[in-house]
Amino acid sequence: MANTNTNNILRSIPAMDELLNAPWAAGFYDRLGRETVKSIIAETLDDLKRDICGGAQLTQPAAELAANRAEHLLHTRAASSLKPVVNATGVVIHTNLGRAPLADEARQAADAVSGAYSTLEYSPAIGGRDERNTHVEWLVRQTTGAEAALIVNNNAAAVLLALSATAAGHEVIVSCGELVEIGGSFRIPEILSFSGAIMKPVGCTNSTRISDYRNAITENTTVLLKVHPSNYHMEGFVKTASREELAELAADHNLIFMEDLGSGLLHQPALPFANREPAVRDCLKAGSGIVTFSGDKLLGGPQIGVIAGSKNLVDMMKRHQLLRALRVDKMTLAAFEATLRLYISGRQAEIPVIRMLESDKSALLKKARVLRRALRDVLKTADALNAGNFTVSVIETRDAAGGGSFPADTFPGFGVEIRAAAGAATMSAGFRTARVPVIAGIQDDGLVLHVRTLLPGDEKLIAAAFAEVLNKPRGC
Repeated sequence: MANTNTNNILRSIPAMDELLNAPWAAGFYDRLGRETVKSIIAETLDDLKRDICGGAQLTQPAAELAANRAEHLLHTRAASSLKPVVNATGVVIHTNLGRAPLADEARQAADAVSGAYSTLEYSPAIGGRDERNTHVEWLVRQTTGAEAALIVNNNAAAVLLALSATAAGHEVIVSCGELVEIGGSFRIPEILSFSGAIMKPVGCTNSTRISDYRNAITENTTVLLKVHPSNYHMEGFVKTASREELAELAADHNLIFMEDLGSGLLHQPALPFANREPAVRDCLKAGSGIVTFSGDKLLGGPQIGVIAGSKNLVDMMKRHQLLRALRVDKMTLAAFEATLRLYISGRQAEIPVIRMLESDKSALLKKARVLRRALRDVLKTADALNAGNFTVSVIETRDAAGGGSFPADTFPGFGVEIRAAAGAATMSAGFRTARVPVIAGIQDDGLVLHVRTLLPGDEKLIAAAFAEVLNKPRGC
């Protein structure tokens, strides 16, 4: 009897042609193409038949369910997956949300070269081929004090290229306390192994002295490596060798002192604990022969990896065959060049990351009050029953730099808290699934919209998302 019922349900599923010719399906032809629409409907039908044969309890008649599922999947596949969101988390350099938002000039520079031919590897002055690195090398030298510089697609690539070019087959001495894993399973031991270098860890997790490095040097040692701990932070009895000590030791033994700095600080932000993050220029002044760092963290530019340091070492990397696999595209170079020009002209406050980090409490309080007013205006136009379930108020928050910078430090800010009978988790889901997703924080079952990380115009997007949340049918 059960088999008969299953067969009856399967027979009630509409045929492909019936669904394919439905008005809601035809509306996707321009965006996806008829054949793609057909394959998506087929995928839906296969999944539904599998559910039915597996004994799943259907909440609707099979014919309705097939149409509803197919239409929903078509909407999902027709929409862009990578899209802008509102960062209301208070985490300035949010890795999952794309790290640093670009300055206006950087966005305009990327747009200018994206739709046209460009001088990427061509010099009008000489009428022939040139290197793409020349567009930014001088600017990196100006902002860091380095003799030479090279650009690759991210900091992991910079570390890999630097080690491959200088230490393949040779020993690299590194502190046990710096054998860290950074987000996305980027592990220093594995990068060292992949580069062909021989890792030689010294010291203990919490204590590595300069004598540990000195005693480990052999005839096969080439590099002394210092690694930024990123999100890793130790307190208590902690001892590390300074970069000045490592630079001196490297010079005494004719070794390379390389530093993986991570965040790429070019400008000391006005924060009480900012001096704990070393600037690139200071590392090079202290004697680092090579410094690698990111472009899309504290620097505030696009995703990029920079190798800055002595000319003879950078030239080794420019000649390495791995470089071609790690080079960056024209849009990234254009955005990075524009970002660096803001630094050399003293206009770094126009870079969103710098502006957010340096926003004072009075400016943030004013911003929070503007947002509160916008959200209360939405409540005034909402259904009275729905509106009565929500309260909106300004609260103090703790914000963070993110991106592996200042991992143990937060700083004061302001935000807008929304409370509702439905709870913060339900509200958070509603904001996340709005037409323009809004990603917020949750604190004590209240939804918290941190204003530090809002960009111009985000208040209107948050208000629109709030209206969507209010207008959703009850129970959804």
